[in-house]
Amino acid sequence: MRAMSTPRVLFGFHAVGVRLKTAPASIIEVYADATRRDARMRQFLARAAQAGVRVIEADGARLTKLSGSAGHQGVAARVQALEPARSLDDLLDGLQEPALLLVLDGVTDPHNLGACLRVADGAGAHAVIAPKDHAAGINATVAKVASGAAETVPYFMVTNLARALGELKERGIWVVGAAGEAEGTLYEADLKVPLALVLGAEGPGMRQLTRKTCDLLVRIPMRGAVESLNVSVASGLCLYEARRQRG
Repeated sequence: MRAMSTPRVLFGFHAVGVRLKTAPASIIEVYADATRRDARMRQFLARAAQAGVRVIEADGARLTKLSGSAGHQGVAARVQALEPARSLDDLLDGLQEPALLLVLDGVTDPHNLGACLRVADGAGAHAVIAPKDHAAGINATVAKVASGAAETVPYFMVTNLARALGELKERGIWVVGAAGEAEGTLYEADLKVPLALVLGAEGPGMRQLTRKTCDLLVRIPMRGAVESLNVSVASGLCLYEARRQRG
C-alpha cells in the first residue's frame, strides 16, 4: 500500500470493494446510487454494512461529479490516507523469492497504468516502478481501471529511472527490456532470475537511456500486421512468461 497525503475518492465496485476488504477503517463514507437495486449493489451494500461503513444515497449526477467520471457504476467512496508504502529497498530486502518487477517508461495514460497494475497484481509482481517526470500517477481513473490493484501493488515513482535501474543491477536483479528490434524473443530469455521487466509506451517505446541501461533486450513475436501491442497486454505477456518459467 502506498502513502496518500490527503483523502481521495475511489469509484467502481472493484476499487471500492478492495478497500472495503483490505482497509475498511480507512473509508470515510461510501456513496451509492439510490436507484440501483440489483444483486450486485445489494451484495456491495451488505458488505459495507457488515464493515460498519457509513453509506450515503446519491444520484448519478452527484456520483459523476464526485468521481470525475461517468464510469462509477453507482458506487464511490471518500477514503483516508493509508500507511506509507515501504521503500523499494525495504520491499526487496523482505522478498522470499526472486524479484519480479515491472518497470514502465513513458506510460502517461491513466487507463494504461491501471491496466498494467491489474496485470501486475494478477501475475504476482512485487512492485511497479516508473519515473516521476514521465509517467501517470495514481488517481481515481487509475484505481477504477486497476479493479483494486492500485490498492495492492506497490507503485514507486523514482526521480531518475536509469539510476534506479542501475541500483537494481547492483542488487543482482537482471534488467530486461522489451523492444521490437531485439534479436532474441521473450521466450528465449531466462526469466527465472531476479528480474525487472522494462516496457515503454506503445509507439515510442523506452527512452534511449533506459534502453542502454538494460542488460538484455527481447521482443514479443508479432505474427500479424500490427507492429506493437498495448503496453498492458505486453506487460501481461512478459510477466506471465516469467511466472511460467518459474513454475
